[in-house]
Amino acid sequence: MTSRSTHLAAIAGAALLVVGAAPALGQDADWAAPYDPAKAAEQAAEFQTYGMPDSWANYGESIAQFCATMQFDPCTRVDTDMSSLEEITAFDAEKANPVAAFADIGIMFGPIADAAGVVPAFLPPNADVLPEGFKSANGGWFATFTGVPGFNVNVTALEERGIAIPTTWADLVKPEYKGLIGIGVIGESGTATTSFIAMNLAAGGTVTDFAPGIEYGRALLPNIEGVPEASTAEMERGEVPIQVKYDFNLIAQANELAAKGLDVRTVIPADGSLYAASALMLNGYNTAEMDLTKAFAEWVLSDAGQTIFAEFGARPIRYVLGDLQLPDEAKAKWLPDADYAAVQAADLSQTSIEAVKEIWEVEVLGQ
Repeated sequence: MTSRSTHLAAIAGAALLVVGAAPALGQDADWAAPYDPAKAAEQAAEFQTYGMPDSWANYGESIAQFCATMQFDPCTRVDTDMSSLEEITAFDAEKANPVAAFADIGIMFGPIADAAGVVPAFLPPNADVLPEGFKSANGGWFATFTGVPGFNVNVTALEERGIAIPTTWADLVKPEYKGLIGIGVIGESGTATTSFIAMNLAAGGTVTDFAPGIEYGRALLPNIEGVPEASTAEMERGEVPIQVKYDFNLIAQANELAAKGLDVRTVIPADGSLYAASALMLNGYNTAEMDLTKAFAEWVLSDAGQTIFAEFGARPIRYVLGDLQLPDEAKAKWLPDADYAAVQAADLSQTSIEAVKEIWEVEVLGQ
């Protein structure tokens, strides 16, 4: 196990990204001006994103429909999958030669992006419908859709081991699940971090009291140590038969494997979870592609852009806030409302990604 001092050094290193960062960007008239459709079309011919693979909440279809609606042809997007913290770090490291135009982050990482100075002073006009806490006060990131932490279970793989199907977070600490649970890096992955917050709430904690979560995390640790975050292939083979993700990704994975005849069950833990927003983060250094960035930022909050998330199984932020009505067919992939009876709309602004990271690394890993 890594020592406490090593974990403190890692936390300090993350803090240096913020403390030593350049001042906030995008204060000039270029970011303030409306986007130029002709320039946006040129920039769409070939562009890069981070943390927005096609399978992430339907971003592949979102980009395709955006380009079709805007009549951008050619339109070629390449994505490099990263965690939220890796994206912010990359924006900063590449500031002299920007690569990505925009990225998807967990909303708890928004304040880190602000402090690091990597985002521009720009929000699309239709971001006005988002209240405080769902967008940057200075511009540069805003909520797009929500996910609910839960887990998928390869039923056959567990039955072959003679292990019961877990239905709660509390179940996951049982010794029979040792080495079978895949989760991302808490404090770096938005999904993993909000999942730990959900575990803490289910254990009796709050967004300001993590004592129950610390106790729970220490009990969970033997079951996740050495296990990769894991992919659909590892779920299919039964190598990592329990995987912690957001509900929309769980639904997509389960449907994909059901088509192959596999029994994969999506579990929204009966002891509770939370609604967690993802956000679009704009690269303030990438002024060469800011017309495309502005255009997509506006698109993703439009009725059409929001509906694409719903069709994948994610709840669009405007729907959650009561600003968007969706037809029943757009919600066809959603799990039953009854599964969400214990899901909370927790105020994540009462904590921070740095606080959760330190709790996990010092109090859980550094025990």
